[in-house]
Amino acid sequence: MDQQVKSKFLTTLSAVNRQGIDSLVQYLEKSDFFTAPASTKFHAAFEGGLAEHSWSVYRLFEEKVKTYKLDVPEESVIICGLLHDICKTNVYKKGKKNVKEPTGWVEKEVWEYKDSFSYGHGEKSVYMIERHIKLTDLEAMTIRWHMGFSEPKELWRTYDAAREQYPSVIALYIADIESAFLAEIRSAV
Repeated sequence: MDQQVKSKFLTTLSAVNRQGIDSLVQYLEKSDFFTAPASTKFHAAFEGGLAEHSWSVYRLFEEKVKTYKLDVPEESVIICGLLHDICKTNVYKKGKKNVKEPTGWVEKEVWEYKDSFSYGHGEKSVYMIERHIKLTDLEAMTIRWHMGFSEPKELWRTYDAAREQYPSVIALYIADIESAFLAEIRSAV
């Protein structure tokens, strides 16, 4: 885990002036948020990857909000950018898997995903955040729909309505994709 990322992350999040923010920060510090990967193998699949990915998304989201002059308060930029993937806390475990290498089969350490509360990706993040702080409608919609067109096709009409009402939805989606597929160049475990 990168201590510098954790420090910047917590300092930035602590600047949010909402009832319950201290409880949210305590939850993050007690959970595996700062040691978990962001995925099993697709992006930031290394120890501390979730925090690094979340910091990267926050910075890119902040940039897009400024570039496109979106009406998103700074606290909302912080909350949406840093916490969009809070649903990934406590769901990744280290395991072993046989992997075929050029020299033959080799047992390797891998990340496994085991979610005991399958509530959807964006929905679960909103739910988890709201256990500590109250989100604005803009924040809830932006986090809920940050997965963009990777949502099931039957939800695209609802997604379209959300992004039309809240342009921050598409800005966070793009920041997330940009971070995962362009900015993050470290390899899997």
